[in-house]
Amino acid sequence: MDPLTLVMLAVLAALVFFMFRNSRKRQKDLAALQAQMVVGAEVMTNFGMYGTILAIDEEANKVALEIAPGTVVQLHRQTIARVVEPIVAEPEDEGVAELKQGSATVMGEPDFGQRVADTDEEPKKGDA
Repeated sequence: MDPLTLVMLAVLAALVFFMFRNSRKRQKDLAALQAQMVVGAEVMTNFGMYGTILAIDEEANKVALEIAPGTVVQLHRQTIARVVEPIVAEPEDEGVAELKQGSATVMGEPDFGQRVADTDEEPKKGDA
């Protein structure tokens, strides 16, 4: 066989391999998402709406999503993009909390709207 034909067949085989691999990965991610979608889970939809799942209808592929207290919308199950994990805040040291509390005075920064001249130079043409 011609070397060019062998190279073309190798490239085709690589493309097919990567297509199957990507398909399996996508299926695995979808299965993991479906396993996390349970009643009471906090989720985000494809269009950026956050809410809590109240009910899941397997036959009709519908999800009852509460987006605000007392406001329930019916969505197709595939519009759920991801399950939102709660963010856990790390405890801060006392010294760091004190610095954050009074950062304007500790760092020597001016208050909002106040200007401080760093040098005795005259303002330049572009300075306001």
